[in-house]
Amino acid sequence: MRVLLVGDGAREHALALLMARSSAEPRIAALMKNHNPGIERVALETGGRVYHGSPTSPEDAVRAAEDYGAELVVIGPEEPLFAGVADTLRERGFPVFGAGKASAMIEMDKVYARELMWRHRIPGRLRFRGFSSPEEAAEYARAAGDVVVKPARQAGGRGVRVFAQPMEHIEAGEAAAGYAARLAEEMRKRYQGLRYTVIVEERVDGVEYTVPVVSDGETVVALPAAQDNPHLFPYDTGPETGGMGAIAGPAPLLPFLEQSEYRETLEILRKTLEALRGETGEPYRGALSGQMMLTGLWGPVVIEYYARLGDPETSTLLPLVESDFLELLDRAARRRLAGYRLEAREDVYVVVKALAPAGYPLNRGRARGHPVAFDVDAARERGCELLVGGVTRSSDGGFVTTGSRVAEVVCWSSLGHEDASRRAEEMIASGAVRLLDGHPLVHRWDVGSGEQLTWRMRMAELARTSYRRRREKGLTRVYDWVSGKGLIVHDYS
Repeated sequence: MRVLLVGDGAREHALALLMARSSAEPRIAALMKNHNPGIERVALETGGRVYHGSPTSPEDAVRAAEDYGAELVVIGPEEPLFAGVADTLRERGFPVFGAGKASAMIEMDKVYARELMWRHRIPGRLRFRGFSSPEEAAEYARAAGDVVVKPARQAGGRGVRVFAQPMEHIEAGEAAAGYAARLAEEMRKRYQGLRYTVIVEERVDGVEYTVPVVSDGETVVALPAAQDNPHLFPYDTGPETGGMGAIAGPAPLLPFLEQSEYRETLEILRKTLEALRGETGEPYRGALSGQMMLTGLWGPVVIEYYARLGDPETSTLLPLVESDFLELLDRAARRRLAGYRLEAREDVYVVVKALAPAGYPLNRGRARGHPVAFDVDAARERGCELLVGGVTRSSDGGFVTTGSRVAEVVCWSSLGHEDASRRAEEMIASGAVRLLDGHPLVHRWDVGSGEQLTWRMRMAELARTSYRRRREKGLTRVYDWVSGKGLIVHDYS
């Protein structure tokens, strides 16, 4: 099978490796803007090739698919979906794994996602308001107390700020107001034609996790849960990033996630897909991921949706998935998913750690342009996998950083997450990834550590005790005061 993979990050490297295992003996080509040597290696080993172009350009994607004679196109990142690449390819007759532009609005427009949840009474929803005016955003944030302020458009995990001072709401409100106004203005300048620039949401506490599913528009196949670690520094501190690591296993759960909560999350995703189908009129052929939080107030809630597989969550699938992953993607693209059975190992614990140049994510200029070297074979000798991320070819034929995460180290063990984390640390210390000019690399040593897991499980149990008691007592209403509208009742039942 001739497969065209669109994208050039570590997630796409993981997808290429997952597809290359298929009994269909795929020949994998890749459309890349940045030259990823990991993806190139898989392409050459399978008899494919590399196309240089923009993954967000429908014209470049069609040109590559037609030249290669692609029998399946797999789109990795979100921006090509937002740009309508999947729609254009389908119009030209190509089977595509990737949501159409209308369906991808569930990720691109966070206000749309929240509105959809409230219109269709999908469980896991939160209070919110969307704003295009910096002044109105500031006024609401000032009065709302503990809130989360986000860009209303997907911005790669950047720009999210939490404002919480339970005993000093006035100070928190003033800080949130100032940030909401600045963010609204920044988003207006960065993106054109936005309906809203900023969203202010109810802040909730708990443990985050991600559950992805694959859909062909009717049938839904669930994938194992994972937990992303978006903060730059250990102990969940520092700025939000695209993801500095993840854990998964034993499939399909996590150490702090119970089967009933996993099933509840899957039901939220199924209802979301039904709502999208009803509103867009198109079958959803691709992945939908729920970035969730297990909260003491409401149980599992949706923090945001991804209209694709997450990064680094996709990397956790490499040691977990035993069934033919390419078959899964191909059947979803052709609307033939009924009957497919995903097989995943239940005796494996996975830890992924991302490495980024110092400066990421707030000063990408400082993080960009550093010569980098990889030792993929050494990683495999240690029983791990090394995925290449934000690099591109330099003028001297080597590779340099693009300012984003450089690589992801994927290690696994049957003994537990702590053992997998230890192996990842050993691999990082061995220099499997290094910047040749001495510029420092940053990574999260705590991902998968015993200390982190103990804390996560303690938080989850506290949340579980609270939300189950609230449900028993029927505490499903919250009241909100909105300027100009007065008292508003939010019923979560």
